[in-house]
Amino acid sequence: MNTSFERSANASDEWYTPREIIEALGEFDLDPCAPMHPLWPTAKTMYNKQDNGLIQNWGGGRIWLNPPYSKPLIWQFVEKLAEHGNGIALLFNRCDSNKFQDIIFTKATGMMFLRNRIKFFRPDGTRGDSPGCGSVLIAFGRENAEILRNCSLQGKYVELNNDK
Repeated sequence: MNTSFERSANASDEWYTPREIIEALGEFDLDPCAPMHPLWPTAKTMYNKQDNGLIQNWGGGRIWLNPPYSKPLIWQFVEKLAEHGNGIALLFNRCDSNKFQDIIFTKATGMMFLRNRIKFFRPDGTRGDSPGCGSVLIAFGRENAEILRNCSLQGKYVELNNDK
């Protein structure tokens, strides 16, 4: 079995979320992992890798997080969002991983398993191929869980930790 499907010969952390996903989830205050040269805005304030979103103050607003998928960055950003408690993360559907089990299943409020695989955009504005793994949207905070539950994206919403 090929388990390197999340990487390619041109591995990069510069993969852009399709605009229709951002629009379906509403307005975000901050994207701490924005691309260097965004094709469209993902939040009111956008930090790129030169700004180092991990060390920035995220304030009290709503966060959009499509983190760099390289380790350990991916989980450092997800842990910071879990501590922040207000936002939505886009991750590969890797529910079997230790970090997913330790962070998402214990701290998230809800998640939506997207029906189809996302064809992310490349920095040049072209759509990439279908990735080898599906994606999941993770809500932190009750309002974000309700947004996932009621958004126009196709998929299966699952309630988690409804006391959060």
